[in-house]
Amino acid sequence: MTFEIKAALAPTSVRFTILTLAAALTAAIAATASASLGWPVWAMFMGWVAFFVRGHSASDAFFSYLCLVIGIAFGVGAAAAVGALIPLIGPLAFGPVVFVVAIVVVSLRALPPVNNVPAYFLGLITLFAAHLEPGILAFSELAAVSGLGSFAAWIAHKLQTKIMRP
Repeated sequence: MTFEIKAALAPTSVRFTILTLAAALTAAIAATASASLGWPVWAMFMGWVAFFVRGHSASDAFFSYLCLVIGIAFGVGAAAAVGALIPLIGPLAFGPVVFVVAIVVVSLRALPPVNNVPAYFLGLITLFAAHLEPGILAFSELAAVSGLGSFAAWIAHKLQTKIMRP
């Protein structure tokens, strides 16, 4: 639900309830689709959250998703780098890897339209939370399932926008 919708409706109104049900039904369908495909439902919700980090147009949704996917790719690279460094320097491997990745991600704040730093970090979190072997398979699965979540959030938003029209 968008900020504008929250500000316009009282939580006890019928329209508020219908908006809530539209979002809940969309989330339930996306979660069921994700689970049916053997994808982690929590990762689908990472895409859902990424949608709401920025504006709600199709273009904003696309760029938020793109930043999330790039964050997943950064996570794959970071996990591989940490894996390569751990035998050499143990847990100290995380320091330089996180430092380099953070410099890149935070620097991207100056590059519109891919300047969505929170979405990059959502992608990094998605990769590390998945506990998957870093590689193309992990990237593909997490990009797909988070894409489902971003798309479902966009659908929920569109449904709510239609409901709000007089």
